[in-house]
Amino acid sequence: MSLETAEITVKDKVNKIMAGYGYDKSMLVSILQDIQGFYKFLPESALEEVHQGLKVPLSQVYSVATFFKAFTLTPAGKHIINCCMGTACHVRGAVRVLEKIERELGIEAGETTKDLVFTIETVNCVGACALGPMVVIDGNYEGQMTAEKVAPVLKKYK
Repeated sequence: MSLETAEITVKDKVNKIMAGYGYDKSMLVSILQDIQGFYKFLPESALEEVHQGLKVPLSQVYSVATFFKAFTLTPAGKHIINCCMGTACHVRGAVRVLEKIERELGIEAGETTKDLVFTIETVNCVGACALGPMVVIDGNYEGQMTAEKVAPVLKKYK
């Protein structure tokens, strides 16, 4: 797919999303959520389309996109790994689990592998404290994680 075709696709997708909200400026956060839900990040070209489509300053679009932790301007991996660092998980060894995941993938929390397969994120709590340490990959809960269990779990997603 050429860059020009990709741009048309982004333009069409973003305009379809904005049309669903009636091009309402007050729905900027929801529009950005839908764009990120589709692309797994907020492409620069999509933010430009939002700026033009909603007729709001580009600085305002970027301000919202960078203010909320839920938004990212960098591509995420195909598989999102959420490593719980909440108190219950922490005292049961979450740090060792996270360190093992980072070593296995060669990246640190907050980063994405070069092949765009994995992104590691830390979260404060996933709400499954009794099963900690918890790792959630693509919404699949992996409880009672240990450093020894990391490689076999990751292998399922490669």
